[in-house]
Amino acid sequence: MTNGNQGVGLQLRSLVTQSGELKLSLAKVPIPRPAADEVLVRVEASPINPSDLGLLLGPADLSTLKVEGSGDAAVVTAKIPPQLMRAVAPRVGEALPVGNEGAGVVVEAGADPAAQALVGKTVAILGGAMYAQYRTVKAAEALVLHADATPRDGASCFVNPLTALGMVGTMRMEGHSALVHTAAASNLGQMLVKICAKDGVDLVNIVRKPDQAELLRKLGAKHVVDSSRPDFMETLIAVLTETGATIAFDAIGGGELASRILTGMEVAANARAGGASAAARYGSTVHKQVYIYGGLDTGPTVLNRAYGMAWGIGGWLLTYFIQKIGPAEAARLRQRVADELKTTFASRYTAEISLEDALRPDVIRAYNRKATGEKFLVVPHKAG
Repeated sequence: MTNGNQGVGLQLRSLVTQSGELKLSLAKVPIPRPAADEVLVRVEASPINPSDLGLLLGPADLSTLKVEGSGDAAVVTAKIPPQLMRAVAPRVGEALPVGNEGAGVVVEAGADPAAQALVGKTVAILGGAMYAQYRTVKAAEALVLHADATPRDGASCFVNPLTALGMVGTMRMEGHSALVHTAAASNLGQMLVKICAKDGVDLVNIVRKPDQAELLRKLGAKHVVDSSRPDFMETLIAVLTETGATIAFDAIGGGELASRILTGMEVAANARAGGASAAARYGSTVHKQVYIYGGLDTGPTVLNRAYGMAWGIGGWLLTYFIQKIGPAEAARLRQRVADELKTTFASRYTAEISLEDALRPDVIRAYNRKATGEKFLVVPHKAG
């Protein structure tokens, strides 16, 4: 072993009680000793992604937030509406660690040469329990960053970059040639703009505000459509006709946006066919697909079926995509992220918070807003 660290570290945990409460706290846990093929990482940075919030906060009513204690002994509680308890029933009574991804420095390693070779290296890691000061992972699963990259640079190496690459990969695997993305001014959306520009893929970006549209145009986005404008559908149909995009990835989820995209794709398909299929009994034969991968709007998804019968709507998850492409292709994508970490896959953060900060009600409400352009970074060793 390289390091004889025998202390304890802090780890953020989320608990749902039988009585219908969410409890957030910092647990003091022994710093683990790595097995032969593992490394111990001192976690320096971990982002708060929308995908983290489901486990962290669940369906809790944040207007009921209360705090008892202070510092690393603080316990935050919030009530969960009774009708929503069924959704979290499987996790009742379990204090679950939170945080999908992060980055840090390897401070200890197991006996295997591959693990020993990583001591002192800055690595990005994925696998849960990253809102913690220390984390062990298999050496083979740690992504070694280039020498000029910091843990802050590499904190968001997996979820957003691989999701963006997965969208382009899914598009190709399913035989589409261009794609649509909603909530497109997000960190992930900005990465997707850069990927598509570099890879020669036509991308239709749907945003909700004029300033978001301007941000993407400054990044080089060619097709940006503002859903708040009265001419949204006309503009959307025009760019769908131009690009031929027939697959969309929707971060919104609720409401009518997915349905409107499908409708636009149907009109565009008929226009591109010269109107030949417009009068067909079952609509265009061109398959149109929307994948919902986020839930910025947690209301019902409303479908107004005005797009024939050749369409599909479903869920999309990065984990399933990675399983589908296999280890070799997944490793290639991970390496691309490392190689383009400061360009294509650079992340911007609006706030850095400590583990103690993450338990403050005002901070909880801020990172739960999931506002476009806002991204919080947990710095586990930062003083509270």
